[in-house]
Amino acid sequence: MKIGIYGGSFNPVHRGHTELARALVRQGLVDQVWLMVSPLNPLKEANRSEYASYDDRVRMAQLATADIDGVVVSDFERPLPVPSYTITTLHALEKAYPQHQFVLVVGADNWQHFGRWYQSDEIRRCYPILVYKRPGYEVTDVPTVDTPLYDISSTRLRAALRQGADTAGWLHPQVVQYIKEKGIYIQ
Repeated sequence: MKIGIYGGSFNPVHRGHTELARALVRQGLVDQVWLMVSPLNPLKEANRSEYASYDDRVRMAQLATADIDGVVVSDFERPLPVPSYTITTLHALEKAYPQHQFVLVVGADNWQHFGRWYQSDEIRRCYPILVYKRPGYEVTDVPTVDTPLYDISSTRLRAALRQGADTAGWLHPQVVQYIKEKGIYIQ
């Protein structure tokens, strides 16, 4: 099976994430997309106080994807060394699931600084990469996949949640309910 590995903080997971994953499966680019919830992104300098717990981010991703065929939430990185380097994850996945082919899913924003990723040359050599478009990021050195484009970010959603703004159009209703029940992102 061809598995797209779509890693991220998913803090919180939103419609842009889920619709991209759905499109990759529907278009037959991969058989499944595994949302790989990262315990700690080594390239993000985000204020850690803005992060929901790892367990909360995994649970929100599960709620948001429960009704999407071919999209699976994975906490595979949980026991891996922190920070979570993509190459470490990909090699560990290959060892744990030798029957699958793994394809890395990367946004155009991340592609622009892909050379800064730990062992990026080895990733490019060993694994196929699907680059998807992001608003405001032009990619000319590799082909991009034709997927829906959503101008939203988790950072903007966290700010909107702190201000009490309506985020229902971007967040799955069960994720909204979970955030309210747990008091996540509201400071």
